[in-house]
Amino acid sequence: MSCALGIVTVFCVPHPAEAKASKPAANAKPVTDGTTDPAIPYVVTLTPTKQADLDAAISASSQLKSLQTSHTVGAYALAGRIRSDYDRVTGALESQGYYAGSVKISVKAGARTVDGKDPSLPDILKALDKKQKVAITVSATTGPRFSLGAVALTTPPQEAPAASVAAPAPTTPTVSAMSQPAPKAAAAKTSATKTPASGTPDQKTASPAPATTTVAATSEQAIAQAQPVTLLPEERKAFGLTSGQPAVAADVLAAQNSLLNQLQEEGYATASVSTPLAYLKPQTHTLDVVFRVNRGPKVVIGPVGLTGLKQTNQRYLMNRLELREGELYRPSRIEAARQDLASTGVFASVQVRNVPPIITLPPNKTLMPGILQAMPIEFSFKEAKRRTLSAEIGYSTDLGGRVGVSWTHHNLLGNAEQLRLTALITGLGGSAQQGLGYDVYADFMKPDFLSKGQNLSVRLEGIRQLLYSYHQTAIIGRAGLSRHVGKYWNVSGGVMGEQEQIQQFGDTRSYFIIAAPLNATFDNTQLSNPIDPATHGVRASLSVTPSESLESGSSFFTLLSAQVSTYFDLKHLGISRPGRSVIAVRGIVGSVQGASTYQIPPDQRLYAGGPATVRGFRYQGVGPQYGKSKYGIGGTSMDAGSVEFRQRLPMNLGFAGFVDAGQVGTGSRPGQGTLRVGYGGGVRYFTPIGPIRVDVALPMNRPAYGDKWELYFGLGETF
Repeated sequence: MSCALGIVTVFCVPHPAEAKASKPAANAKPVTDGTTDPAIPYVVTLTPTKQADLDAAISASSQLKSLQTSHTVGAYALAGRIRSDYDRVTGALESQGYYAGSVKISVKAGARTVDGKDPSLPDILKALDKKQKVAITVSATTGPRFSLGAVALTTPPQEAPAASVAAPAPTTPTVSAMSQPAPKAAAAKTSATKTPASGTPDQKTASPAPATTTVAATSEQAIAQAQPVTLLPEERKAFGLTSGQPAVAADVLAAQNSLLNQLQEEGYATASVSTPLAYLKPQTHTLDVVFRVNRGPKVVIGPVGLTGLKQTNQRYLMNRLELREGELYRPSRIEAARQDLASTGVFASVQVRNVPPIITLPPNKTLMPGILQAMPIEFSFKEAKRRTLSAEIGYSTDLGGRVGVSWTHHNLLGNAEQLRLTALITGLGGSAQQGLGYDVYADFMKPDFLSKGQNLSVRLEGIRQLLYSYHQTAIIGRAGLSRHVGKYWNVSGGVMGEQEQIQQFGDTRSYFIIAAPLNATFDNTQLSNPIDPATHGVRASLSVTPSESLESGSSFFTLLSAQVSTYFDLKHLGISRPGRSVIAVRGIVGSVQGASTYQIPPDQRLYAGGPATVRGFRYQGVGPQYGKSKYGIGGTSMDAGSVEFRQRLPMNLGFAGFVDAGQVGTGSRPGQGTLRVGYGGGVRYFTPIGPIRVDVALPMNRPAYGDKWELYFGLGETF
């Protein structure tokens, strides 16, 4: 039997603001209106309209619904809340295009049922017994759904005296701005200024102030106030609004933002698109909308500034920066550059903003012929802690317990270099262990070595492990380069030297091995957290390691290995919601070319067993055994495969069922040896850092001295 459990603890001092924010909200108590008026419990029923989007909007906008359990109030405050819900629910109707709808709120207080607008409602509520609950029913009648009438885009009108615009006609209702119901208790109106997302260039500092102009009484007058704006094909596609479509506020406001984003992507850094003026036409059940569009000048990126740096070298960041002065101003490029700088791992936050005013570049500075105006931008940094200390403790019934500490410096020389020192004690018991061991190593990583995106890694390691298959004491040195190629590929290569002493079956030998590992990996699962379970895509890796053993008989051999896993979401069959039901498949093959089993050091041979290959068998428990014992010999070929079904459940729970199979042979061609099959299942608990996994596996054809079952604990899925 084998099980594994590991815990890593990182020691750090939280910022005071972070510590304060971490207090759980679950301790919050219901809030009253703060008066001596006794709180009145009530229950709200929202009569369905049979339209999911509209029902959701009404539920989100109703204060009666959202505050019924958390904010109890007295009679007069509750009556005010009821009156307020008329406007809120009306706003929800209008946000979905129902401008001729109506709202009815009935209040059952004791034996009486009154309208929510009844002036005597506060007194009726106040006369109730203390524990008597009020039943409130909110009903909405939609009426006809309005559609968009005229959709116009004009330049901002020039400032004009109020007398130059006719007064609104009494029979022409007007709406000054589109609005949507607030998702929480408080109502919200949309503003005329676009608020940028965190980290993106702040347009508010660069946009021109709107002209002070009297609002027109009709859409025709609003259009006549300024010049029409003609959109280019890509701008029209981004805008997307057409006459005749439902007058849904979210769609209209999304068109405003989409058009603004498109204009900025074309280089109009100070572009503005106003919140639309909306004009109701009840006779035709239509809504005219007028947008004020100001492109402003087309600009390139001006001088780039960096602020907030203390321990990080500015030259390193400028060399890494993906933006160049003089290229076309595009927010998507600026945001990609911000994310790239944040990915160095040495900053707590990275922000970027425009720094007006617009300047003029000399002709030799611009990369866009004919565009000399430039918008300066500035990146601001907050550096993270440079040093962290972590503790590690874990246990597995086959490899035993382990305990250790790690110290990491995240910015050693000011160029995001990382140095990690780790010391572990291993082999504290375990069915595959015969005594205590250790693993001590130092890792150094230098990013952007010689060129951007190319990383240098160096490791010096001392290791001792007393496995049943062999006893090993070794000093290992590795150095290599890794580089991203395209969007999904990563390639690496390096050199390795290992001096070791190995005892196997009473025979002790020394080996000096030099190798040149080459690796290529592909991953299009697009996970920001590698511990999160994949629901689609492919992961694949290929490794070729030419090696030379120079002691105890010289031999040259090459280790070849390949692994691929893929993930299929059952949503594609229409039988599950996205990401809830997934089938995962894995395949592994390995081969040693150029030497037989006993011509290569035991630690270089191929083994199988455990979660990395075949569950249900202990570590190194699949393959040729020494006589009829639990001592694994290892082999020169290996292949394994897994099929796993993963199901998400409510309350952050899940389960999985799997079948694994694999074999190890003494020939160089995979597919040889005794095929071993394991099967089992487990449960998952999903946390913010990844799923905690508990699996139980059983062998279908257990070898002599094999375990009857295996238990595995881990963080993240097995593949």
